[in-house]
Amino acid sequence: MDFIRSVPVLGLVLLVCAVGLNLAEQEVENLSGLSNNPDKNIFAIRENGTTCLMAEFSAKINVPYEVPSSNEVDWDPEEATIQLPRDTEIKGKCWNNESELHLSWLDKSYTLKLFFVKDAQDSTKSTGKSWKMSKVQFLYDPTERTYFKAGARPGKHTATSHHLSLMKTPVGMSYECEASERVSLISSDQKKTVVLFLSEVHIQPFDIKSDFVFSEDYKCLTDQRKQLEETLPLILGITLGLAIVIILAVYHIHHKMTANQVQIPRDRSLYKHMG
Repeated sequence: MDFIRSVPVLGLVLLVCAVGLNLAEQEVENLSGLSNNPDKNIFAIRENGTTCLMAEFSAKINVPYEVPSSNEVDWDPEEATIQLPRDTEIKGKCWNNESELHLSWLDKSYTLKLFFVKDAQDSTKSTGKSWKMSKVQFLYDPTERTYFKAGARPGKHTATSHHLSLMKTPVGMSYECEASERVSLISSDQKKTVVLFLSEVHIQPFDIKSDFVFSEDYKCLTDQRKQLEETLPLILGITLGLAIVIILAVYHIHHKMTANQVQIPRDRSLYKHMG
């Protein structure tokens, strides 16, 4: 009987914990106004007074859809280009090994969800754990007229990409990439391909050491190659310049040394004039 009486109390405790978790999830910050780029967004999720996820990026989504043809029988293809606005509603979750960022706008007609996970420890590698973007979802309604033409085929749809391994970064570091990155999503609208473009990305979903401050940057391969391409001509130029200076210095020293030596005439008849 004591156990039965304790069940409602246990349920109340679980409810209070769930409410506390929901409140923690709502502790979010939209800091996009701090960016000089009107297309760039800055978001932060905080839990227990500490930042647990930070994200900066520009996002554009291309969505194929259909409108009635002029013959009123067929459907003509169209494409909507949706830019992630600054006035988004933010939600998110932070756990030890998983994090989520949910962004909604225009009365939740559009919602972009980004999912992050930590990889399991790989004992065969000395690099230890890493984190990655594992999944992307985009929910949209073609009947919303901001981006879609009138007459668009009705129905709310979800475009999803599973089993991703994007932005793979060592744990404790933030991922940074100026270059544009393309993510293909398969839509519930007749398996159409929705494309998400992310650029000027700076994200850290785990292990942020200082509140509102990214940890050490981990550059994407595209940026690393670009940096190498930009610095390589400078390195080659400096190397070539040093080589020229060394050659000139050696020539100058050699010329000076040979100039001080006694010149022996090649014509034997001139020997009698020597001495």
